[in-house]
Amino acid sequence: MDISSLDLNLLHVLDAMFVEQRTTRVAKRLGMSQPMVSYALAKLRHAFSDELFVRVGNLMLPTPLAVNLRDPVSRVLDTIAGEILRTAVFNPASCSDSFTFCLSDIGELVFLPALLETFREEAPQATIRCVSLSPHELEARLADGTVDLALGYFPDLDGHAIYQQRLFDHSFAVLLRKDHPTIGASINLDCFLAAEHAVVLQEGRSQELFERRMQELSLRRKVIIQSPHFMTIPQIVAYTDIITTVPLAVAKAYAKLAPLRWVTPPLMLPPIEIKQFWHLRTRSDKKAIWLRSLIARRFLGSDPTEGSDNPIFTVRQDESAD
Repeated sequence: MDISSLDLNLLHVLDAMFVEQRTTRVAKRLGMSQPMVSYALAKLRHAFSDELFVRVGNLMLPTPLAVNLRDPVSRVLDTIAGEILRTAVFNPASCSDSFTFCLSDIGELVFLPALLETFREEAPQATIRCVSLSPHELEARLADGTVDLALGYFPDLDGHAIYQQRLFDHSFAVLLRKDHPTIGASINLDCFLAAEHAVVLQEGRSQELFERRMQELSLRRKVIIQSPHFMTIPQIVAYTDIITTVPLAVAKAYAKLAPLRWVTPPLMLPPIEIKQFWHLRTRSDKKAIWLRSLIARRFLGSDPTEGSDNPIFTVRQDESAD
C-alpha cells in the first residue's frame, strides 16, 4: 500500500472502532456524523483491501487484519500526539543546561553580576558560559546553536536571520589616576585634548563610537599608547598622568580595583546601544523564548551599572574625585 494514499486522520476512526465497535458510538466519540464515519471506514477498507470490521449482531467486529493493526495504529497515534504535536514545555527551575553567551567588551562587566543573580533565582541548576567571537563567527555560532544569545554592542551583527532587541544605552567616562595633578572633579575640552591619552582599539567594539566622534568633530589629542586590551590600560593610567576614555562600566569597575577615578567626558558622545541578539531558528523555541524574556525583564530600559548595589559599580562620580 502507498502511504501517500492514506489520510492519517482516518486512523482515529480505525482506533475508535476498536473500542466502540459501532459507527454511531464512534461518531459521538469523535464529534463526527455517522455518515462521515461510514465514509471513513469505506476509505480504510479500500486502502487496506480488507473489510476491517464486519457486522456480528449489533456490533462491528475486527477482521484478523484489523486485529493485527490495532497495536501499531495505537502506537502511531500516541507518537503523533506525544512527540510530534506535543507543545514543548520548558521548566527553568529544573533546567541543568549550560547557556552560552557571547559578550562584547563591556558585556561581562555589565551583565554577568546581574545574570548570575537572576539565574540563581529562576534556574538555579543551570550554568553560564561566556565566549568572545568576531561578528562573522558569531553569526554562524548563533545559527548552529553553539551560542544562545549575544549581549552587548555588536554593530556588525546585522544578518538577515539575526533578530535584535535594544535593552538600554550605556555611556562613556574618562578614567584617570586618583591624584592626577591637573584634572579635578571635572575636565574641560582644552584640558582633555592637552592630556596624554591611552587608547583601546578593538574592531567592531564600543571604542569605535568614541573615535568616530572625535574624527567628526576634527578633534586631535596626544595618543601615547594604543592597545587592543582593556586589562593593561588601567595599570598604566593608575601610575601616570595618562588618561583614557572607556565605557562607564569599565571605568567604575577599575575605580574600585585600583587608585583610579572617573569624570564625565567634556563633549557629547553617542550612546553605546546595548542589545540582545538571537537567530531566526530559535525564535519559537521555548527555552530560547524564556532566556530572551529573562534578559528583557532584567535589563530592558535598565542599565545595571546605574544605581547598582553591586560593589563593582557602587562608586559614585563625586566620590571618585575625593
